[in-house]
Amino acid sequence: MAGETIVTVVGNLVDDPELRFTPAGHGVAKFRIASTPRTFDKQANEWKDGESLFLTVEAWRKLGENVAESLQRGMRVIVQGRLKQRSYEDSNGVKRTVYELEAEEVGPSLRNATAVVTKANGQQRQQQNSGGYGAQQNGYAQQQNSGYGQQQGDPWATNSPQQQRSYSDEPPF
Repeated sequence: MAGETIVTVVGNLVDDPELRFTPAGHGVAKFRIASTPRTFDKQANEWKDGESLFLTVEAWRKLGENVAESLQRGMRVIVQGRLKQRSYEDSNGVKRTVYELEAEEVGPSLRNATAVVTKANGQQRQQQNSGGYGAQQNGYAQQQNSGYGQQQGDPWATNSPQQQRSYSDEPPF
């Protein structure tokens, strides 16, 4: 959407992602991230931490489920999404403003770690697919199944329609 503030934040998870489900069955993972700038103090000849930025992050649907399954407190992550501002009045009548991040992408930082990436289960996605582009793509893949992605042991291989990506379960933004 036009006019939204898209940001990328790199920081550490303050707590484990908490996965909940809406009454409609959509998953949403909620977690907090702390991003702390570091600067080098030439006088003291050492690195010093600045003020930490704490943001609450929400990841919806399959992204949220994958986040809850893959990440835990203390991990360094990269989050890209829409910055949202929300104002409310607390129990003492004081007006408060909070900033939250609605994630579009979440991943581990590989600066000081390694990760093994596993492709999400395509069969589950196909069962959720009710038609549209994903169904057309699956049909096309069945016809074009003779070339790409046929190597053994390739986790990204698309050997069957069940492994094709369906776009009908993506967030509506």
